[in-house]
Amino acid sequence: MDITVYLLLIAEAVLALALLQLSGVLKKPWHVLLSGGLLALAFLLRGVCLDYETLDYQNFLAAWVDYFRQNGGLAALRESIGNYNVPYLTFLALFSQSAVKDLYLIKLLSIFFDVILAWGVMRIAGHFAKSAERQLLAFFLVLFWPTVILNSALWGQCDSIYVAFAVLSIAMALEDRPWLCVTAMGASFAFKLQAVFFIPALLLFLLRGKIQWKHLLAFPIINVVLVLPAVLAGRGMWDALTVGLQQTGSIGDGLNYNSPSVFAFFRNVANPTEAGHFGILSAALVIAMVAVVFFWKRKTASDLALLMGTVLLAIAIPFFLPHMHDRYFYGADMFSLVLGCAALPLMPLALLCEFASGLGYHAYLKMRYLLLMHWGSWALIIAMGVLVLSLIRELSKKPDPPKKSSAIKKSSASKAKKPAAGKKKA
Repeated sequence: MDITVYLLLIAEAVLALALLQLSGVLKKPWHVLLSGGLLALAFLLRGVCLDYETLDYQNFLAAWVDYFRQNGGLAALRESIGNYNVPYLTFLALFSQSAVKDLYLIKLLSIFFDVILAWGVMRIAGHFAKSAERQLLAFFLVLFWPTVILNSALWGQCDSIYVAFAVLSIAMALEDRPWLCVTAMGASFAFKLQAVFFIPALLLFLLRGKIQWKHLLAFPIINVVLVLPAVLAGRGMWDALTVGLQQTGSIGDGLNYNSPSVFAFFRNVANPTEAGHFGILSAALVIAMVAVVFFWKRKTASDLALLMGTVLLAIAIPFFLPHMHDRYFYGADMFSLVLGCAALPLMPLALLCEFASGLGYHAYLKMRYLLLMHWGSWALIIAMGVLVLSLIRELSKKPDPPKKSSAIKKSSASKAKKPAAGKKKA
C-alpha cells in the first residue's frame, strides 16, 4: 500500500469524528478522547484487511475495472458490464483512471459508507434516546459490528452503500423530512436491487402520514439522476434504469446460497420452481399483513412501532424469498441493531441476526461451514417471533394525550382569572 491509501483511510476517520462533532454528541472531554481512540482502532482493523483479495474481487470486480481501464473509463458505461447497477459501476469506471490500486479504492468506498451507515444508525437511535452516550454507542457498534468490517474492508463488497441510504431514509422519515426520506430510499434502490427488502417500509410511513403520495416522485427522479453518467456515455435511459432487473437471473437458480433463509431447512426439493414461487408469495403475504396492521393502527402507531415494522420487513422478506445469498441479511443486521440501540431490551434481536448472517460470511470466507445454515434460520425465526410480540405490545399501547402548548395554558389561566361579566371586583 502506498501513502495515498493511508491518507484516504485517515481522512475517512477524520470524517467520522467530524460527523460526531457536528451531531453534537461530543459533549464532554472524555467523549472526544474515547471517540478518537475507538476510531483509531476501528480504522486500524480496516487497514489490516485492505490487502486481502477474495475470489469475488479477482473474478469480477477486478475484471470490470480492467474493462473500464481498457475502454475509456466513463465512456465504457455505454456498454453492459457486470451485474451491478450503474451508480456503482460509475465508481468503478472512475477508479480505473486512478494510479491507486483498484482493490484499495473499492474497499475505501465501502468503508466511507460504513461511516455514513454508522451516522444514520446514530440518528435513529438519537430520535428515541437523547443521551450522547446512547448515540455514541450506536455509532461505534456499527463500526465494530463483525459483518460490517468483513463486508467492506475484507470482502470488498458494497452492501454498506445501499443499506446506509436505506437507514438514512428511515431516519429522515422519523425526523419528518419526507422528501429526503424518499430520495434516500430511491438512492438505495439505484445502487442495489436488494433495497426491495426495505422499500415496503415506506408504505408504513405513508399510512401513518409521515410521507405523502407526492413525495414518492423523488424516487424515480433520483434514479434518473444517478444513471445520467451512463446515459451521457450513450446508453439508453431505460436500459440504464433497469440493469438490476435485467440481471436478476445472475443470482442463480438455487433456492439458497449460504443464507439463513427458510430454504436452508430443505436440501432436496422436488420442484424448486414451485418452492420459489411459494417463497415469493410468502414474502408478499408478510408485506400485506404488516401493511394491514399499520392501516388499522394508522392514527396511533408510534415511531417505535414504525421502526419495529421496518425491522420485521427487513428480516422476513429475505427470509422467505428464494435465491438469497450469504450477504443479503446485511440490512437485517443493521436495522435490528438500530432497534436494539433505540430500545435496549431488544438488543438480543441484533445478536440473533448477526449470528445468522455471520454463518453465511464464515461459509464464504473460510469455504466451510461453522454450523449448518439452518441454525441461522432458527435464530431468525426466534428474532421474528420476539419482534412480532413486541410490535403487538407497542401497537396496543394507548397513545399519550396531546399536550397543551404553553400559549394555550397561558390563555386558559388568564381566562380563569378574568371576572365574570356584570360583576365588580371586590
